[in-house]
Amino acid sequence: MSKITVKDGTEIYYKDWGTGQPLFFHHGWPLSSDDWDAQMMFFVNQGFRVIAHDRRGHGRSTQTAIGHDMDTYAADVAELTEALDLRNAVHIGHSTGGGEVIRYVAKHGKGRVAKAILISAVTPIMVQTESNPEGIPMSVFEEIREGTATKRPQYFQDFTIPFFGYNREGAKVSQGIRDNWWRQGMMGGIIAHYNCVKVFSETDFTEDLKAVDLPVLVLHGEDDQIVPFELTAVKAVKLLKNGTLISYPGFPHGMPTTEAATINADILAFVKA
Repeated sequence: MSKITVKDGTEIYYKDWGTGQPLFFHHGWPLSSDDWDAQMMFFVNQGFRVIAHDRRGHGRSTQTAIGHDMDTYAADVAELTEALDLRNAVHIGHSTGGGEVIRYVAKHGKGRVAKAILISAVTPIMVQTESNPEGIPMSVFEEIREGTATKRPQYFQDFTIPFFGYNREGAKVSQGIRDNWWRQGMMGGIIAHYNCVKVFSETDFTEDLKAVDLPVLVLHGEDDQIVPFELTAVKAVKLLKNGTLISYPGFPHGMPTTEAATINADILAFVKA
């Protein structure tokens, strides 16, 4: 397996396929690089070099108890991109991975990044605060922490239902998609998953979004039950200097999987533009 060892000794697993312009994919909580199968296969066959990593504590990377904060996540990506000498890259992040993309690009991306794409991303901030009164109450994230810490196998099974919009009338439930989400989640470390809840809910990406002047595409489902569209995408695109928003009526949080053909086509058009 391909791994690099970053500064604190954590091993980061990654996939690196193909040649051409690099597309680097950043996964969401509590998943792994496997969540990008539909994109990796599509874009490698379109002539791109595709890279995806397992965030520390997730998937096949070290189940470390340290470094579960957005600055460390972004620094891990920076070490990997330097090791692979990626240039003119497009960084594409889903959910928590969208936050990781914008933090990486803002802090480490100069001279290496061409464009960025935020899909169903947690930017600019999820939790309810005095400055973000319409945010999600902290009690919701405490419930996610409690479920993860005390009944993770069943909690992760149940989480797939709203994640993919399978509780909506007329939804065609795929047990394989649900099982694959659960498989990825259970590969990771429980302490990483627990601590990452704070990262994806409380990290404020406002200044990162303001700092990035590269073209950024924001893709979001209007029926996202996990990361609400109005709270995130609508606000994020207004903070970007060079942002473009595409929203999809009825699409769920897990739309890169359930709506891969549509998402891949819009990514491809943006990358080639």
